[in-house]
Amino acid sequence: MSEPILQLSTRQLLDGSAHYLIPMYQRNYAWEEAEISQLIQDVLDAMQDRGRSTKNYYLGSLVVDRRERAGTALFETLDGQQRLTTLSLLMLYLKKRLPTALDWLDAPRIEFENRPRSTDTFAAIAAAQGDADGTEGMPAEAINSGILAGYRLIRELVPRLLGDAVELSAFADYLFTHVQIMRVEVPVGTDLNHYFEVMNNRGEQLEKHEVLKARLLKVLEKEPAAQTCLHQVWEACANMEKYVQMGFGPVVRERLFINEGGLLNVERFDDLSALLAVADTHSDTLDQGVRLTLTSILEMPVSTSDKHKEEQDDGAPERFSSVINFPNFLLQVLQVWMGESGSVRLTLDDKQLLPAFEAHVLEGSDPDRVKGFVLALLRCKWLYDHYVIKREFHNATDGWSLKRFKYSDKRAISYVNTFGEDEEDIGINRSILMLSSALHVSAPSQVYKYWLTAALRYLYRQRDPVEAGEYLAALRMIACSFVFDRVLAAPEDKAGYYALIYANEETCREGVEQNQVLASRLTYGVIENNLVFNYLDYLLWEQKKGSDQKIRDFVFTFRSSVEHYYPQNPLSEQLRLPKSRVNAFGNLCLISHSKNSKLSNYMPKAKKDHYHQQGIDSIKQYLMMVSDNWGAKLTIENHEDEMLAVLRNSLVR
Repeated sequence: MSEPILQLSTRQLLDGSAHYLIPMYQRNYAWEEAEISQLIQDVLDAMQDRGRSTKNYYLGSLVVDRRERAGTALFETLDGQQRLTTLSLLMLYLKKRLPTALDWLDAPRIEFENRPRSTDTFAAIAAAQGDADGTEGMPAEAINSGILAGYRLIRELVPRLLGDAVELSAFADYLFTHVQIMRVEVPVGTDLNHYFEVMNNRGEQLEKHEVLKARLLKVLEKEPAAQTCLHQVWEACANMEKYVQMGFGPVVRERLFINEGGLLNVERFDDLSALLAVADTHSDTLDQGVRLTLTSILEMPVSTSDKHKEEQDDGAPERFSSVINFPNFLLQVLQVWMGESGSVRLTLDDKQLLPAFEAHVLEGSDPDRVKGFVLALLRCKWLYDHYVIKREFHNATDGWSLKRFKYSDKRAISYVNTFGEDEEDIGINRSILMLSSALHVSAPSQVYKYWLTAALRYLYRQRDPVEAGEYLAALRMIACSFVFDRVLAAPEDKAGYYALIYANEETCREGVEQNQVLASRLTYGVIENNLVFNYLDYLLWEQKKGSDQKIRDFVFTFRSSVEHYYPQNPLSEQLRLPKSRVNAFGNLCLISHSKNSKLSNYMPKAKKDHYHQQGIDSIKQYLMMVSDNWGAKLTIENHEDEMLAVLRNSLVR
């Protein structure tokens, strides 16, 4: 009888001793760039973390129901199928590049119940040679687009994330040997319907940020008023989907924020504590005090205006969606607060939340350190709400938003453009929104949002109010330096993100002025970050927004597939172009994976006919579609020269 729980390396998990069945009732594969890049980055971080390369990293658990089939164990996957599918795709990618190291992997160990498209897509990828994914000759209706997109993402993300610092063979060795998964078998005869009911209704574990809150409160145990202040500020800031003003009742709100709810009206912790001690006539006070067990902290009343929130907020409860979650935002605040000189450089990954605060706030149990951070948290959340983009769902529409909180004398709440309430759609508010969204979609993961660190640092150092033109100039400098001083710089010249944020505040280096140098770093397979394409699309939007309605209406989305506008593998071999021309930057654009998987081998005219029926997916591609003779050498070269000129002219001098 096998043991119900086994700790397995990824090699042991997928080496052929067992097969895994994804049952019909499980949802389709749905991981995208954020989730896949996070898994790869987590493994890479564990491998590089203070010599951990010989220590195990635990990736989570896989819950299965064991069966037997023809003498081989078959595990029906109950929980963890997205992670399992991603690992299986990652193994296929590594097998193509390291065939000797993966001689134990002769075929996928995952299959899909009554889903032939999924099974066939996996088989095609496994059978393909080199960079091909095996689906080139398959009809679109026979391909699982999610699995294909996942594999193509892995093909792009692994070399980008490893860069020049990590050998692929070393990464693969750590992944196969030291990355561990707990395979948990449910007991024989388990009622699976009951299991899913229990799993879907189970309670949530205590989050790291809740543990952190408890430890911060403990430092203030001799100052009840300070504890109450920390609690109220924390609760008001923790809901990243709500503006911080909505975390307080109307009486406190009108004292804490001035100018129609705009400017923050406090600069010292003692003033903040005294202000928050004012009883809100619309809610209960916290007269019972603060109890410091973890359980009781979670039972404390939520922010003092919860009863009043929905009465006053004119938006739906989830009108705004944040580009970062609260634990990672806490690290951003700590970096901005502690790193004024650039000497403190945190790992911006919430796995490091508690260690970071232990080192910089909790060490020594100094109440003044805790109070300083609380004040910084409130200020940063207010700045974030007013000057950093969100996703807004309102009046049956969904789009990027850059708005500030506003309320009238009658306490009616509304949200208006942060800069210029009624400005036209191509004014400075839209420019800041467009550049911010270009930066965000280039780094969609919750962790390592260096552009946000740079933006918050700029905002934190300003005195109210923030001037729109100066803020846009700062964002342009951030984007420009990230592109030229890191992405496009020669390996020996690449600057670290913190060096760019703290030391390179006025200019970008000009080491890639010449077209041939710039072009060599922008060929297919060499481009290491999609920010280049998004930054270029932003520059093109600024240049042409006043003369072309389609460009004016362009919106940045999460695009992560570099497309050859003239195909690498045209349906007819006679139409194939030289690799140097087809892989040149002039022939490349950034689009969504779903569109690339459907049209990758189509000729430019067919793509043009398809895209003209939709909105623009890429401004660069939109300009490429003007030509009726795409593929000609001069056409591609001329377009490339024009695009390189746009990039070069953006250099901040």
